[in-house]
Amino acid sequence: MKKIYIGIIGFGNIGSGTVKLLKKNFALIKKRIGMEIHIKRIADIDVKKNRGIKIDRKTFTKDAEEVINDPKIQIVLELMGGIHPAKEYIIQSLKKGKAVVTANKALLAEEGREILKTALDNNQDIYFGASVCGGIPIIKIIREGMLANRINYMAGIINGTANYILSRMEEGFTFKQALIDAQKKGVAEKNPSLDIEGTDTAHKLVILGSLIFNIPLTLSNIYTEGISLLTPMDLKFAKEFGYVIKLLAIAKENNGNFQFRVHPALIDTKHPLATVKDEYNAVYIEGNATGEMLFYGKGAGQMPTASAILSDVIDIARNFKSKTCMRIPPIVSYEKSYKVIPLQQLKSSYYLRMMAIDKPGVLAKIANILAEYKISIASVFQKERNKAEAVPIVMMTHEATEKNISTAIKKIDKLPAVKGNTVRIRVENS
Repeated sequence: MKKIYIGIIGFGNIGSGTVKLLKKNFALIKKRIGMEIHIKRIADIDVKKNRGIKIDRKTFTKDAEEVINDPKIQIVLELMGGIHPAKEYIIQSLKKGKAVVTANKALLAEEGREILKTALDNNQDIYFGASVCGGIPIIKIIREGMLANRINYMAGIINGTANYILSRMEEGFTFKQALIDAQKKGVAEKNPSLDIEGTDTAHKLVILGSLIFNIPLTLSNIYTEGISLLTPMDLKFAKEFGYVIKLLAIAKENNGNFQFRVHPALIDTKHPLATVKDEYNAVYIEGNATGEMLFYGKGAGQMPTASAILSDVIDIARNFKSKTCMRIPPIVSYEKSYKVIPLQQLKSSYYLRMMAIDKPGVLAKIANILAEYKISIASVFQKERNKAEAVPIVMMTHEATEKNISTAIKKIDKLPAVKGNTVRIRVENS
């Protein structure tokens, strides 16, 4: 029986999980693909730490070059994370004639074009299904399952930490309380800034957007805004208007004009994404042949990510078995020209919350400023009354441009009776 030898660079949570899953399902995988997948070498800076897996100590090395230069190893798994030296290890592996599997979304978002070109130039497979949404095979779905479709719209909840925090805030937790709870449950990192400020979501959107629209998308094309300024009252008020708030990755195309955005958004409670809670991920796609589709599951975690990594290894192993390569090319022919619409040209309805001193004429002044910039109010309420302290004034607008909303907010926030900055959340409709 044919044997496939893999080498792993990085033996942290994801690397050790991949080994655990391979050992657990070794016989099942062997039966399904008619090949045996063996671990030949594991490189990590800490080769003594007990990860709860029985592995021959001779398998370990501190030197990644031993993995890259081992002539028996056919597939290199880059599971160390970060940009450098992960990028260099991947490029070296490809040039050495080895296929690569990576889960490194930040690296692919920032350096992906060079890495994918290297794979193409060296006629080697590179797979990255675990880089977005963990156990949900969304990249495989886009690259293969929906290849016959024209996709004009995608919206995704693709960061489990942010979604978990928002789920707790719906229950009345403050942002800080929800974050501490997420960290205690192991859902949030000690330093959660990439997750709560939207950067992790933006990295993933670069990958998905590039695949969906065949364009060389970069982080600079994506407007990014996090969830740290939201309060429980915003989620409560949103619900009263018939919405929930989610941190969304949004990709749209209309006649060659593209939008790429990451920000909190109001979505109707009847939308398929509205019921996605806790650390779960979901991606909503509209295909011109399939119509609406929703892909849902665990987007992170040791075992879901390991599942995606090993699925990629199996795909490459099958390519070896059938003596094929580049069955799924790392780079498709990019569109020659494309235009990303600046955020200021966005047209949307908006949720606005101001904190203002409760006295006569304040609401009228706010309404006049909005009218000055052609912003029509759909509904407004002010439930709390307190003449001594600022109270919330909450509005939903009809469709307006981002530019006009931004200008109006700046003027509103300068009113003596308005305290603090106005909270602005976009309403998302496909």
